[in-house]
Amino acid sequence: MKIAIAGGTGTVGRHAVDVARERGHDVVVLTRSNGVDLMTGEGLVDALAGVDVVVDTANLTSTSAKAATEFFTTVTRRLLDAEAAAGIGHHVALSIVGIDRAPYGYYAAKLAQERVVESGTVPWTILRAMQFHEFAGQMLHGLTVAGIHLAPKVRTQPVAAREVGEHLVALAEGGPAGHAPDLAGPKEERLDDMIRRLAAATGVRGPVIPVALPMRQFAAMRRGDTLPGPGATIARQTFDEWLREQAAAPEAATTG
Repeated sequence: MKIAIAGGTGTVGRHAVDVARERGHDVVVLTRSNGVDLMTGEGLVDALAGVDVVVDTANLTSTSAKAATEFFTTVTRRLLDAEAAAGIGHHVALSIVGIDRAPYGYYAAKLAQERVVESGTVPWTILRAMQFHEFAGQMLHGLTVAGIHLAPKVRTQPVAAREVGEHLVALAEGGPAGHAPDLAGPKEERLDDMIRRLAAATGVRGPVIPVALPMRQFAAMRRGDTLPGPGATIARQTFDEWLREQAAAPEAATTG
């Protein structure tokens, strides 16, 4: 099978690329370095020649609802248009658990992306996954002010990015399935506690201060509105197991 992966150099995308190649698939990574611009659509039709399925893990770092919505809806429409032109019969999109219960900010943008996929002509599968273990590292270094690390007090059930990549490839190997079961890690965690443990394990200096951020998205996460339901698929690796890997290679905790 020939699989094209958008966002194939990102936190989950690079794992999806590795897994697909390990399983013997021909992989096309949709990146600017390979002549593809996801925002303009330049190079997409040529890159998708002979492709059987597209897996979309593309992401951006902005938390602005406007910027994120423009990015996700534009990229998704470009992909779907190119897929339709190339005769591709399956689009697999990565999304986030609970975005319909907390449709604010970045989550609202992901919900808008889902709506574009659902209304398109290309048959689709959407996988909603919980935050990745790597999310703790992104928060640790993204919310640092004058050496003080602010740690949002929210509930999560983090999942290994590698396992998300495995599930995306497995879904790509099957037929379009609509909304797949949510994917979550094996244990509920407090994000502020995850950040504190990560800082201690990787030698990051400075105090870690738990904070209740005022945005509605974080308030919903504190209430547990974005936790998985009883029908979720439960992954294998716990945050503590992932953390032990990072202690041996601390640079890995801050990438993605």
